[in-house]
Amino acid sequence: MRRSRCIASDPRDSELGRPRTARGRALPWLLALIAIAAAAWWYLAPQTLPEFLRRPLPASPRANPPLYKWRDAQGVWHVTDTPPADRPYETVRYNPDVNVVPSVVPPSAPKPR
Repeated sequence: MRRSRCIASDPRDSELGRPRTARGRALPWLLALIAIAAAAWWYLAPQTLPEFLRRPLPASPRANPPLYKWRDAQGVWHVTDTPPADRPYETVRYNPDVNVVPSVVPPSAPKPR
């Protein structure tokens, strides 16, 4: 009985049953290099990108839903995403471009005695 043998330059290639080519090894590296170059261009020189890439994406209405602020019978304020049916409420729109974290003034250090 005669067995066919795969002759390859690398022992690992014969284990896989297919010859490896230089193109097959270079393609992932080439794609990674192109991705790194594009990211560097985007980060270091965004003003030179084409206009369609510099344009911001349109805002989604789901990204900024209206909120409803209302007061219950005990006088406690509530903010919900659905308006109450039996109370007056105020519609609140959150602006994502505004910082909502309050500024904190660090406490002054106690004076040494």
